[in-house]
Order: sequence, then C-alpha cells, then structure tokens
Amino acid sequence: MMRYKKVAVGGTFDELHSGHKALLGRAFEVGERVVIGLTSDAFVARIRKPHRTALFADRCRGLEVYLAEQRVLERVEIVALNDPYGLTLLVRDIDALIVSVDTLGMGQLINQKRRARGYSSLVLVVVDMVPAQNYGVISTTRIRRGEIDHSGRILSRVI
Repeated sequence: MMRYKKVAVGGTFDELHSGHKALLGRAFEVGERVVIGLTSDAFVARIRKPHRTALFADRCRGLEVYLAEQRVLERVEIVALNDPYGLTLLVRDIDALIVSVDTLGMGQLINQKRRARGYSSLVLVVVDMVPAQNYGVISTTRIRRGEIDHSGRILSRVI
C-alpha cells in the first residue's frame, strides 16, 4: 500500500500508547521512508503539557524499541522537533504528513506556510483518534492520571 517515498509525522510520543501506534502504523503503511519529528525537551517545556513528560532521550529510546519490534527501524529517521513545523518547512522532498483528527489544523497551517515558501503542499493523511474503553480518546494525560492504560482500558473512575 506504500504510496509515498517520504512521509513525516510529529509528536511527543510520551507513554507510547495505542493512539501513537495507530499514527505510526499508518505512516509506515503509506510511506517508504518515515521521518518522525520527536519534540525536544525545550519544545516540551514551551508547550506546557498538563503532566510531566519523559526526557527526549527516553522517549526516543522507547520509539526505537517499538519500531525495532515492528521491524521498521531501518525505514525511519527520528529528528528533534524544536517547533511545530520541524523539517516540513525546511525540505522539499516530503510527500505526505500523517496527522490525527486533532492535529489536522496544524497540517493545514504547514501547507499554507509551505506554499508561501514556494514548496508543494503535503498530502495530509488523517488518522482517527483511538478510543479508550469508555469511548474517550486515549491520551498520555489520561494515562499519567491513572485513568487508563496504554491500550485504553479503564483503570479507575474519575469523579
């Protein structure tokens, strides 16, 4: 099903969960090569997540272990993401951007900025959010709060 020579996907990928895996899985389905923009520690600090976030080195190692298990590590390049745009505004040879329903707007903004620079637009491949057992989305915030596990199973009731 590979349709694109090079695709990009970005994120913090903290507490690697089923939602992250769906996003990454789609990237490897449609892309021959995948560039993963992994938010740097400095960028994470600026984002101000509502929970602590593992260090870049630990998140990168976790991604590498998972990608090796999936037998796709040789097809990936992990780069530090220091802003919301990463390589998408710096290189022309990316064909598609893998986004979630929640990050589609950022993908559209990236395309607007690319066109302003004279670059072609990226194909936006949209991946649905993965629901947890209670139909809310699986998120690192919910995992860190102890509400759900990495697969979206309910661990406790929040009142």
